[in-house]
Amino acid sequence: MKEYAQIFQGTAFTSQSPKEVKALKDYLFCIDENGIIEKTVAPEDIEYQDLLEAYQYKDHFHRLSKGQFFLPGFIDLHVHAPQWAQSGTALDIPLYDWLNTYTFPLEAKFSDLEFANAVYEDLVNHLLANGTTTVLYFATVHKESSLLLAKICAKKGQRGLVGKVVMDDPVQNPDYYRDENTETALKDTEEFIVAVKELAKTTKQGVYPVVTPRFIPSCTDDALNGLGKLAAKYDTHIQSHCSEGDWEHNYVRNRFGKNDAFALNDFGLLKDKSVMAHCNFLSDDDADLFAKTGTAVGHCPLSNAYFANSVIPLAHLHSKGVEIGLGTDISAGFSPSIFDNARQAVISSRMLEEGVNTKLPAEKRGVPDSRITINEAFFLATAGGGESLSLPIGRLEKNYAWDVQIIDTALDSAKLPLFDSHENLLDTFQKIMYLVKPENIREVWVQGEQVHTR
Repeated sequence: MKEYAQIFQGTAFTSQSPKEVKALKDYLFCIDENGIIEKTVAPEDIEYQDLLEAYQYKDHFHRLSKGQFFLPGFIDLHVHAPQWAQSGTALDIPLYDWLNTYTFPLEAKFSDLEFANAVYEDLVNHLLANGTTTVLYFATVHKESSLLLAKICAKKGQRGLVGKVVMDDPVQNPDYYRDENTETALKDTEEFIVAVKELAKTTKQGVYPVVTPRFIPSCTDDALNGLGKLAAKYDTHIQSHCSEGDWEHNYVRNRFGKNDAFALNDFGLLKDKSVMAHCNFLSDDDADLFAKTGTAVGHCPLSNAYFANSVIPLAHLHSKGVEIGLGTDISAGFSPSIFDNARQAVISSRMLEEGVNTKLPAEKRGVPDSRITINEAFFLATAGGGESLSLPIGRLEKNYAWDVQIIDTALDSAKLPLFDSHENLLDTFQKIMYLVKPENIREVWVQGEQVHTR
């Protein structure tokens, strides 16, 4: 019999397709030494009992308790790491004022490595405790503290994709917080990429450098062009903001005479490993360009409610073949929980379909066929995020990383209302997605390593 590094037994939920969730009842998950799922075995499979008898009394066999379930680890496609320090504040003003009054002064403090370390350590701990195993991070313009964030992810076992932010335009950025000049911005970015790639050699789960123009208004043409060339040279991920709200969308149209998507593409910034946050104002032509280039959308439903001036037509973009995942957008989104954002994604989509202005007749109030289900939101939080990052994560199936959160529905202090012992498993899944709190997340594993326990 083949020797496995670990075997886990229990009931799991994973996405079969964007709209279909599969319940894997009492499966065995066989994990290799690299933390990859080598085999999944159903109770009816011929080798199930043999594996159970061979492993169940060994130290590397893990059986879930009654009321516990496996979910894939969540994937967060948009986090401003320094903004964790201001989460839950200043969400009542326009985006431009929010950035200049609160956010840029805070991010400027991350030249202080001691302050950066305190915030970043706390953030990574919180995200892991919320079941988030992979995060796409914006750091700040500071090369040293951005590298520190990557090191903290590596140390704590989180799969971190980290970007040193580029903001080189002296007209659009404050004097106290920007890159010194375009040359320095590109030089620091390249040195950061090389350093993170070297760091990645020491990690099991991987850390990744990300080319990160904050958004078009923050960057000169020369910087955007240079960043596109660096991404191509080192084959890195790319992230930015795209067509988020009225101000940014109109700024780019005035500057280039085209939407964000086509402007970013001109600089070589739309590729298969690109994730653009928000994208609420994408036109059909923009969406077609995203689908053609493999560029993904990082959908941030809580943040959008505060700053995007709209509800993204999520179902429509998905129907056009655009890859989409979820993001918290800390701190424009107040919650570090992807559970909260999955719920809000469903709520916002239903509001878009039904409309909100009661002065209009019902048939004119909303946008037809806009709603998504909790199954689809779960897909965005897991498999959709993995596809967006072009990484084998987000599914509980062969050849995917063993990134899981163990959910305890029977916890005394946060018991879910599961009273029927014969309750349909997919009904149980829906209750998990709508009702779980952080305390229900008992363990978190990344690449076969336990990184959080409660």
